[in-house]
Amino acid sequence: MIKPIAYKKILTGKSNAHLITFDDGCDYAVKYSQKGFEKTLANEWISYCLGRYLNLPIPFAKIVEIPQEFSLGIPELSHMADTKSQFASLYVPDCFDGHQVTDVPSISNRENLAGIILFDYWMCNRDRTRKNIILCDDAQNSYHLWIIDHAEVFASYNWGQEDLESLPITILKSATHQIMAYFIEKEQDFYEQLEIIQEIPIHLIEEIVAVIPDDWQVTSEERKAIVTTLVTRRKRILKKLMERFIKRVYQPIHANDE
Repeated sequence: MIKPIAYKKILTGKSNAHLITFDDGCDYAVKYSQKGFEKTLANEWISYCLGRYLNLPIPFAKIVEIPQEFSLGIPELSHMADTKSQFASLYVPDCFDGHQVTDVPSISNRENLAGIILFDYWMCNRDRTRKNIILCDDAQNSYHLWIIDHAEVFASYNWGQEDLESLPITILKSATHQIMAYFIEKEQDFYEQLEIIQEIPIHLIEEIVAVIPDDWQVTSEERKAIVTTLVTRRKRILKKLMERFIKRVYQPIHANDE
């Protein structure tokens, strides 16, 4: 397991991520468990695993252990909850968030965009803002898009079991989704991504949830509820939400396309 060797800074955002260098030579955005944000780490882990399985542009991540003596030596970390495990996402340097780029002429990985939108609806990610994408120069007048920060999937960073059973079934208000929709060339992309999500083995979802560390405050009942929620949403709800998005967001954007 990689070990932290240097603290760099706190990163912007509600979930209080910290930039830390590890002994593999890489910088990671590390999130600790903190009061009021109890489900953040579990949300990040589940989203990361499923996102990677779907081949979405989500940075490499892993569960790490930050020694207590390291955290106690850093003022910004000394007050953090003393959990054994943390969530660390590889930091992508030399990029911009969506607010920092006023004009996006082209996205080089546009084949991922329909999958990102459906993923957000499946996971009920209410926080796909411009701050939660990063754009990296890929070629002249073109950016590669990455998705980050999934602390608020399941509609909250502090959900309870009863919340999972009543997640909203509505169109998400996301200007970022509108930007993505502009670069999606055909509706069929959505249907192809829907099929991929619906074919994810249930056993894989169960295994991802089972790996959540015990000190991340997810009970056995909540773990079962996560699996049930994901299976139910993809089977009974996701197609309806997708078709609403296509009708209300995607088609109006492309109404003048030849």
